[in-house]
Amino acid sequence: MTGVCEVWKFIMGSKYALFVCISLMISATSAVDVRNIQELAAAKKGKDKFISIKDLHVPAGVTLDLENLQPDTVLEFAGRVTFGFKEWTGPLVKIAGKKVTIKGKRGHLIDGEGARWWDGKGGAGGKVKPKFMRLKLEDSVVQDLHVKNAPVQMFTANNCKNLVITNVNLDNEDGHKNRIGRNTDGFGVGDSKNVTVQNSRVYNQDDCFCCGSGVDIKFINNICIGGNGISIGSMGSNRVVERLTVRKCKVISSFNGIRIKARKGEKSSVSDVTFDDIEIKDIQHNGIIIHGNYPTWHPTDEPTAQCPIKNLVVNNVRGTVQKGGSNVWIWLANGSASNWKWNSNVTGGGKKLACKGIPAGLKVPCGK
Repeated sequence: MTGVCEVWKFIMGSKYALFVCISLMISATSAVDVRNIQELAAAKKGKDKFISIKDLHVPAGVTLDLENLQPDTVLEFAGRVTFGFKEWTGPLVKIAGKKVTIKGKRGHLIDGEGARWWDGKGGAGGKVKPKFMRLKLEDSVVQDLHVKNAPVQMFTANNCKNLVITNVNLDNEDGHKNRIGRNTDGFGVGDSKNVTVQNSRVYNQDDCFCCGSGVDIKFINNICIGGNGISIGSMGSNRVVERLTVRKCKVISSFNGIRIKARKGEKSSVSDVTFDDIEIKDIQHNGIIIHGNYPTWHPTDEPTAQCPIKNLVVNNVRGTVQKGGSNVWIWLANGSASNWKWNSNVTGGGKKLACKGIPAGLKVPCGK
């Protein structure tokens, strides 16, 4: 309970955290166990504010519906949660509410058994694969969850406000076998305000973390393995990313390290973004990539002039790229980038690419 209280203190301040923690301690003395899907609706409406999901099997084609949670509810995953197989879009789990705490009990597992869907095609074809977990939370905490083998798109937080996600393990390592897992994005944040993802680990086959729109977003002290790295975008459709910070993270054995991508011919904006104290290792394609011609990966067509990127800080981003990759590649319309600060030390890549759009006077080791 102490850990939950500290996170609430981080979100709302000491006075409100004290009130919440007293409520949680009282509610923990009276709990309702949910062992089958039929018991869930009554548990959400009941007087008990502590709900424990225990060794639950969710039938095929059914969403584990944890929406409309009452304020001050504590929802705990215990034992192993599994899902029946069906080709459908999902999600397998959806969680929504205000002033709630979602947590995992030691030894629990939310097991998607994604190998039943994996065929190497992800969302681009083959079997229809359900998205895994969708959050819509306000003034809430998600902590200590262990998610394994999601079919696609593991953990999405859209339309959230004042949310902390901490100590979450997203483990899709099995998808690397024979390259059958694909589009298994880790943390996705969109249309949200004041969301922090921290102290977590992602092993997957797509973006470790991606923010397509949002304000005051933080990704702090996390480890990313095997996927596409840390991304902003793809930007377009008048989306805005403002005041986003990535700090003290590691990106290991991934396709890219850190990335900002904007789609051609679409309006959007990126401002006040900081990448600080980022270690990358064994990156296959680009250590740092900022480009305005997505989905193209090369300097072969003109980048968009409709996505300004201003007040960008790249500080102490360091590490290694494989010989066939490029350390830093920037491909932006001239004049679309402004007020940048840059300090990076990325080495190993042997592929040279043309660069453009770097703010005048800024020294960036681009294209090397």
